[in-house]
Amino acid sequence: MDAQSRGQSDGIDPADQWVLNPQTGNYELRLDHSEGQSPAAPSGAAPTGGRRKKPAPESGSATAPGPRSGGRSRNDGGSGSGAQRAEVPGQRSRRAGKGAAADAAAAAPGRRKRKPKKSGGKKALVWTGGVMGFVLVAGSVAGYIAYQHFNGNIATIDVEGAGSGGFKKDQPVNILVIGTDKRTGAGNEGYGDKGSVGHADTTLLFHVSKDRSNATVLSIPRDLITDVPDCETKTESGTTVIPGTPQVRFNTSLGQDDRDPGCTMRTVKELTGVTVDHFMMADFNAVKTLSTAVGGVEVCVDKDIDDPKSHLKLDKGKTVIDGEQALAFVRTRHAFGDESDLTRIQTQQQFLSSMIRTMKSGDTLTSPSKLFKLAEAATKALTVDTGIGSINKLSDLAQELAKVPAKNITFTTLPVLDNPAEVVKATVVVNEAKANPLFAMMQNDVSLTEVEAKEKADKKAAASKQEELLKGAKADPADVRVDVFNGGGPQGSAQETLNWLQNSEGVLKSSNKGNAPANVSKSTLEYAPNQADQARALAAMMGLPASALKPGTEDAVGLEAMTLTLGADFKGAGVPISGSAKAPEGVQKVGADKQVCSK
Repeated sequence: MDAQSRGQSDGIDPADQWVLNPQTGNYELRLDHSEGQSPAAPSGAAPTGGRRKKPAPESGSATAPGPRSGGRSRNDGGSGSGAQRAEVPGQRSRRAGKGAAADAAAAAPGRRKRKPKKSGGKKALVWTGGVMGFVLVAGSVAGYIAYQHFNGNIATIDVEGAGSGGFKKDQPVNILVIGTDKRTGAGNEGYGDKGSVGHADTTLLFHVSKDRSNATVLSIPRDLITDVPDCETKTESGTTVIPGTPQVRFNTSLGQDDRDPGCTMRTVKELTGVTVDHFMMADFNAVKTLSTAVGGVEVCVDKDIDDPKSHLKLDKGKTVIDGEQALAFVRTRHAFGDESDLTRIQTQQQFLSSMIRTMKSGDTLTSPSKLFKLAEAATKALTVDTGIGSINKLSDLAQELAKVPAKNITFTTLPVLDNPAEVVKATVVVNEAKANPLFAMMQNDVSLTEVEAKEKADKKAAASKQEELLKGAKADPADVRVDVFNGGGPQGSAQETLNWLQNSEGVLKSSNKGNAPANVSKSTLEYAPNQADQARALAAMMGLPASALKPGTEDAVGLEAMTLTLGADFKGAGVPISGSAKAPEGVQKVGADKQVCSK
């Protein structure tokens, strides 16, 4: 049974039971399928057209539909389909009669009044994920989702310690989206390795800027040779540390030797220096169900395609594809370019860009039926970490991600070179000359996108204001007081910095405070207003960028010291801490708002 037919009964689409009341602008539950009136409100409920009560808490609800029997369980990381269909609003009511109908209406989630003269796109809130790695876009479903039902669809894995501990609304957000080649579901026999537990077949690091004006999506080739670090995983029998493996394919960071997505998160941090907040993972079925749920995704090819290996058949020009054809499109390696995995990555980026545009379109955002099917397909397709393992938490994350305009989302691929150790070229290695500046840009929240003039002006003004912090008198090194914490640098970084400050720079009033309470990606210097001259002096010594300076609002008292926290951007004492402001020449970039024909 596919994602569109699950949850339907008697030929009635559950989404169609939610009808827009033109007088109130709200969606209302119509269990009798009448067109002329809203259902009678149960005793104690709000009047028709008014605001409903908030739904019951996610746990312990007696009225909300429960998780699917036989469905995926917490921590299993699987993607199996449930043995029984989950109930959705209206199904139980049709079987049980008017009394149950009233109960279902009373238990429906609260409605939010539609603001006048606002487009559907500006109310957006939908989360979704795909096997190729990235689909997180906006769409409003808040009027009618049965929260417990969708919660029951989501599978979770506990990767505590692998990420940042959770995204923050006033900070950049880094999501690792993993497409695994594990074969599950009917019709997928022709893809992936038979009997395999799955690899990190497609991996994208999705970085959203602090101001939410732009995003960079970095594709990591599966055949990249890199180091997979030690990985702590949680199993039914307890916690196990899986030893790392040097110089292996990146795709072995998942599945092999019982590695979970937390191992892939750790590998990405080791590779890029970027700490991942959360992961989302999906398999082949996600492409088929999500593309079908949105009514198809438009792609473009510059020649007729007939690939017998992937079974992809397309005429030259633009075509709307879904289901099996969508999966064939993102899986093909022989239809385009040099038939390499790097060409396939670009094909996948084209598909994902088009899906983003489709999901942000008015045709999707204003269709209750499409939104219901999309939410159903997305929640069944996803496996996520426990930090975002509920509808409410995914909603919070989606609200942040949905702020980024499609035109400011840039796809790029990790710069690589053919592996020089191989005669027959099968794997690749990092092109450090181009990759390191790209990593520095992501670490320092620098955009790859050419942002619109006003956005650029606003950012420039903010940056200029921050740069002013570096201008002015500097204290004598002997008068600089600073406590040094290691919040993400190599082991011993705090002591190394302390020795350098005291022995080379004359900052004798400095102390090693050990490890910071939490790891950070970028180094920071916190100081009081009356310590500004000390901060400027220390920044000059260490090559701290203006963005690292965090002035407080109250003056320091007595011998109070500044706080220097060394982040993942710290490379060594005396090495300037600053990020690249420009992408290196030749780095591949594709905007999500652009349609590119595969060649």
